[in-house]
Amino acid sequence: MRIAVTGSIATDHLMTFPGRFSDQLVADQLHTVSLSFLVDGLDVRRGGVGANICFGMGQLGTAPILVGAAGSDFDEYRAWLDRHGVDTASVRISEVLHTARFICTTDADHNQIGSFYTGAMSEARLIELKAVADRVGGLDLVLIGADDPEAMLRHTEECRSRGIPFAADFSQQISRMNGEEIRILLDGAAYLFSNEYEKGLIESKTGWSDKEILGRVGHRVTTLGARGVRIESLTGDPVEVPCPEEELKADPTGVGDAFRAGFLSGLAWGVDMERAAQVGCMLATLVIETVGTQEYQLRRAHFMDRFTKAYGHDAAAEVAAHLS
Repeated sequence: MRIAVTGSIATDHLMTFPGRFSDQLVADQLHTVSLSFLVDGLDVRRGGVGANICFGMGQLGTAPILVGAAGSDFDEYRAWLDRHGVDTASVRISEVLHTARFICTTDADHNQIGSFYTGAMSEARLIELKAVADRVGGLDLVLIGADDPEAMLRHTEECRSRGIPFAADFSQQISRMNGEEIRILLDGAAYLFSNEYEKGLIESKTGWSDKEILGRVGHRVTTLGARGVRIESLTGDPVEVPCPEEELKADPTGVGDAFRAGFLSGLAWGVDMERAAQVGCMLATLVIETVGTQEYQLRRAHFMDRFTKAYGHDAAAEVAAHLS
């Protein structure tokens, strides 16, 4: 199964604030917020939702195709992804703009404040999926992740016109999209990904109820934080999958991307959605235990030991057959 992942490619600048953001906010002064946080550390990491998802899929051996735009400073990052099983041949390189930057501060309660510089990401709208499909011999699924908004719309329309199944995943871009754009991006999606808060925001902005949205997508996949994930459709009972037990909470950045990587890898293997969600939750747990979105190591024996503990021997046997 050939899966292309469209989405941002970025460098993450991750900082840690030892206090709590909420302690610094004055309720009646929120209209004039002017704050600076003295942080304890800075980690510069590879990131971007498209690259993060592809890295996780590459770790699981499912050879994802990364579709996005980066700057001339992408060479080292490209080599890293290539070494970890990602097809980067469809990444567009800008002649004038740097690769995007994500700057994020996390407080003691794991709340986050972030800013995103788009840079070369704005050129993702110039990428045609047909060229990608022709190069690899066809596409079975395209995940349309957070990217340049015009690129997200173009890729969605192209998937519809060419009959390519697609998954809608607005993520960080949902805050700047209006209801009409969201309706266009989700209508007809094979999968709709969001977290709980985004789920409510999607319904609020589109004016569609949960049932109406379920009637327009194949499956609605909602991540529930520490409680795992819920998968819903109009044709079957909801499936809820819990998360494995965490050994520690190091950094929540990229956890949602890791879940998607595991879930999509499960689809590529041909397992059912419950099993795919279990793989996603296991991979997400590895990421929350690591600082950085691509700094974790997937050691097969360790992964399978924890997967077995969380989901049982039968589930583990099925996954082990696919995990190289």
